[in-house]
Amino acid sequence: MLSVAFGLLSAILWGAGDFTGGLASRRTGAFRVVFFGEIVGMLVLVPLAMTVGEDFPDQVSLMQAALAGALGTLGLVLLYHALAVGSMSIAAPVSALMAGILPVVVGSIAEGIPSGLVLMGFTFALLAVWFVSQDRDQPRNLLAHISELRLPLFAGIGFGCYFVLMHSAARDSTIWPMVVSRSGGLAVIGLFMLTRRDSFRVARAAWWIIVLNGLLDIGGNAFFILAGQSGRMDVSAVLSSLYPGVTVILAGAVLKERLSPMQWVGIGAALVAIVLFTL
Repeated sequence: MLSVAFGLLSAILWGAGDFTGGLASRRTGAFRVVFFGEIVGMLVLVPLAMTVGEDFPDQVSLMQAALAGALGTLGLVLLYHALAVGSMSIAAPVSALMAGILPVVVGSIAEGIPSGLVLMGFTFALLAVWFVSQDRDQPRNLLAHISELRLPLFAGIGFGCYFVLMHSAARDSTIWPMVVSRSGGLAVIGLFMLTRRDSFRVARAAWWIIVLNGLLDIGGNAFFILAGQSGRMDVSAVLSSLYPGVTVILAGAVLKERLSPMQWVGIGAALVAIVLFTL
């Protein structure tokens, strides 16, 4: 039960982080938001790790955390590119589905096949991710945009690898693996921006949103780690993957964007999945 609560908190904070990240991206550009959001996280996590006095992870855990951060951030870069050049209604759910499926496969191998109710929960949760990411009812969307699946699939693999690697890296500690993970992510996004010769200049009006985005992101990461420490990795990963639902709900509440019937179906499926996980 505690693992489910932590996983849901992770989804809530990550979904809110994506919402604030989207708002900031409209003002100053997505990659700058990711880069400085990572720095905000580092400014919070490093002093916190030193104050708490948490044991420093071993070398293997450090390597796993760094790789997790690098792959997760690479997945984010690929997703942003897919959103820019393709159909958002395809890119978002495909990447989120892959992010949830990969930990389920790895978890079933490493921790054994979960119970029937949990497997049903996985099914409803993954359906929820798909439906809640839709902006209109277009059943032929997927077949019409097969060529656009490559980038979202690779993005989802990056996110799924982040879930698996961070779960392994943070078995015995929480804050230091997050510090190392963000270092790996910061290196990837910084190198990407330098290669593209992007400007690092941020609009003044976007700074407070970027700071909030960074804080929400580290909160989501922390609760995902705690969920994995208190339960199965695949359950925590799939619950955390429900974050698009939170983003959609916030967009409706704050920006007055109307939810489509498919999105309401997705929210209902998410609630069913949560109940199944707690039984």
